[in-house]
Amino acid sequence: MPQKRKKLKIEDSDFWYLTGLIASDGSLSKDGRHIDITSKSRKFLESLVKKMGIPNRVCIKNRLTNSEAYHIQIANKNFYDFLLSVGLMPNKSLTLSNLTVPKIFFRDFLRGLIDGDGSICNWLHSTNLHEQWSLRIYSGSQAFLMWLKPEIEKHVGCAGRIHAEFRPSRDSFVYTLKYGKMAAKKILQSCYYQGAFGMDRKIKLANSCSNVLSGWNRNKTLRGILENLPGCRNWQTIGT
Repeated sequence: MPQKRKKLKIEDSDFWYLTGLIASDGSLSKDGRHIDITSKSRKFLESLVKKMGIPNRVCIKNRLTNSEAYHIQIANKNFYDFLLSVGLMPNKSLTLSNLTVPKIFFRDFLRGLIDGDGSICNWLHSTNLHEQWSLRIYSGSQAFLMWLKPEIEKHVGCAGRIHAEFRPSRDSFVYTLKYGKMAAKKILQSCYYQGAFGMDRKIKLANSCSNVLSGWNRNKTLRGILENLPGCRNWQTIGT
């Protein structure tokens, strides 16, 4: 008698967040059933398991090595087949390309990507001492970022740039999709909305970036962004 397939009881926004996380920090086994999610943060994976109702425990991966981390493994044929249907695949790190993501859940998918292979950074400018921010999304697949870049521009309205760096240790290129402070602010506000699940550390960084307005009103490219933010119609009055 064939085994009955189990369904994951996850809400749509969380479901697409999980898909984005797997597209960055996850992998599909060649057995056609298992999905692995890896993170340096045990606390994050424990909160993920609890939020998504995944009946799996968090385990140590690569114990006592420089690459020690934590992971969970999901065994679900339905979910595995779904991931294949949207464009994910085993051994995806260098070959990932276009994915099929509904417009309504793109921000949740993107938040999953950022929590997985994204970096939110801030620092003080060396001359004017204004706080600077950047958002970077990393991938081993140039084709994937070539797909993601116009998707972000279409759905969020921000243009980024792709950079390539050769890593001798991997004997391959690592590609980075980078956004400056105004674009980072708009993207993070879209993805890390109130009540959205995510990694605590990146939620805090996203909120800090969203709340920084000092010195930004003098940049003409910010006009359109500020005019569309609640409470910022009179963008000229924002203090420096």
